[in-house]
Amino acid sequence: MYEPYKIPMKRIAAWGFFPFCLLLACTEPPQAQAELVLGTICSINLYGHGSPHIYETLFSRLREIERTMSATLEDTPVDRINKNAGIRPVPVPMDLIDVLEQALRYGALSEGAFDPTIGPLVQRWAIGSEHPRIPGALEIEETLSLINWQDVVIDRKEATVFLRRSGMALDLGAIAKGYAADEVGALLKKAGIQGAIIDLGGNIFAYGTKQGGAPWRIGIQNPLSSRGAYLGILEVRHKSIVTSGVYERYAEIDGKRYHHILSTQDGYPVSNGLLSVTIIADRSMDADALSTAAFALGYEKGRALVESQDHAEALFIFEDKHIRGTPGALASLTLQDPQFSLSP
Repeated sequence: MYEPYKIPMKRIAAWGFFPFCLLLACTEPPQAQAELVLGTICSINLYGHGSPHIYETLFSRLREIERTMSATLEDTPVDRINKNAGIRPVPVPMDLIDVLEQALRYGALSEGAFDPTIGPLVQRWAIGSEHPRIPGALEIEETLSLINWQDVVIDRKEATVFLRRSGMALDLGAIAKGYAADEVGALLKKAGIQGAIIDLGGNIFAYGTKQGGAPWRIGIQNPLSSRGAYLGILEVRHKSIVTSGVYERYAEIDGKRYHHILSTQDGYPVSNGLLSVTIIADRSMDADALSTAAFALGYEKGRALVESQDHAEALFIFEDKHIRGTPGALASLTLQDPQFSLSP
């Protein structure tokens, strides 16, 4: 018998939500430790193999990443880059350069559907904040002119980052949590931990395996149901699982729902018949970026992008309750909700 393992959480509007449930035997007590960091509730469960020192080391690293890569906290390197857009290059830590280089790589691969300079558009809509709004058409047009990943100048030798035009702004919310999960995984490997679940506000890294080598069972959120209702179960070993969907973060304005995945083409929430995209990948940073890029691109181009990358699989959930996916993703999935149907 299995039941979804859920940590009592209140959503924090910033970098994410909670699209998964970890499925545990009912007799297995939860041992996760959680903390508000990276703008959300982050949970790590080492299943009896941790210690206060190890947990503190892991959460300390998450706090360090937040202090480097947050666009909303004051005086972080990203905040300083944004405030100096069009003015001067800003010295930054090398891990930020590493993440930005990967973000720019996905900007090129997705032809700008994924773009780390989407900050001004995110700020205009303010979805997930206390005061969301619908920008006017002229405002959106002016804002779109500030979004261009090719205007990010990285000088690795000098360890600086520069945004070419005033008004530009970085937002790494679609990749930084993935990097953070990978960093936690690296620390777990160094500590000799064999299995763990890293849940950074819904970005799941099913590290290693369960005791005895059994796969982890991860429930995928039903995007049409309440939080904690899952449509299927993925069985994985040492994989990151990240979902981008219309239900993760949204605002209701004048009776209409607007989700947070914004199009760099027209400036409005993406509308392409998809409810969500789930990526299964070896590296969490790839899963994080690919989930956003594939959703923004839509099924045909999004699937082509995923299939062009090594060690990445995808599930696409459509508004008509149809699920399509790459072979590896479909092979890992056991469908639970009869309202949904599967096809390659």
